Amino acid sequence: MPHTAGILYPGYSAEDDYPTLEGLLGDDVRLPLVHTLMREDAHRVDALLDVGSEQVLADGARALGEVDSVIWACTSGSFVFGWSGARDQVEKLQAVTGKPTSSTSFAFVHAAALLGLRRVAVAATYPADVAERFVEFLGAGDLEVVRLSSRGIITAAEVGTLGREEVLSFAAANDDDQAEALLMPDTALHTAAWLEDIEQRLGKPVLTANQVSAWEALRLAGAATSREGLGTLFRTGTGR
Repeated sequence: MPHTAGILYPGYSAEDDYPTLEGLLGDDVRLPLVHTLMREDAHRVDALLDVGSEQVLADGARALGEVDSVIWACTSGSFVFGWSGARDQVEKLQAVTGKPTSSTSFAFVHAAALLGLRRVAVAATYPADVAERFVEFLGAGDLEVVRLSSRGIITAAEVGTLGREEVLSFAAANDDDQAEALLMPDTALHTAAWLEDIEQRLGKPVLTANQVSAWEALRLAGAATSREGLGTLFRTGTGR
């Protein structure tokens, strides 16, 4: 039987990364996706608190079919609540799903732990005030951010228009020699088809939001096999 990991994804921007990931992962993986309500497309704290609110996520979870695990695939809509708030968010969502549940923000921390990372650079598409909250969240997860870069894009829709060369150039321009890996935290950013290209450009592990979301969901679903073509993280496996 395939491992089926349910994806709760806010609005519309780079949701096509998940069919791409499903195709690359193979026939034993399913990543069904439900679009959750986004009343306002804005990387702004008040809007993000609404995007990740309890009722919005519960409604999305109820629209999922039978799955083995659930991931709230929105980094900013989880870390904006802070560490304890994001934990509470996941616990309330899991009470609805009845399945192992997590969010992209925790997926970054868990993926970094598996790879033994301690110092990272962050190339964020968000405005600076939102990006700083991600740095705080990573700090609570024992990760030191040695460089933070912010592209300052307000809407997820605009982030989703960035193409391969823009994404690769953005990653390369915002790496740091002290960093053991580069993190790209927005699930609105297309990266799934270019994970190997980004790592080859930088010569180090790169963790991106849709990549770690799928990895975390599959880890929770019990998938243990390492996979090729999706960067260092998937080659390493799930640690199970």
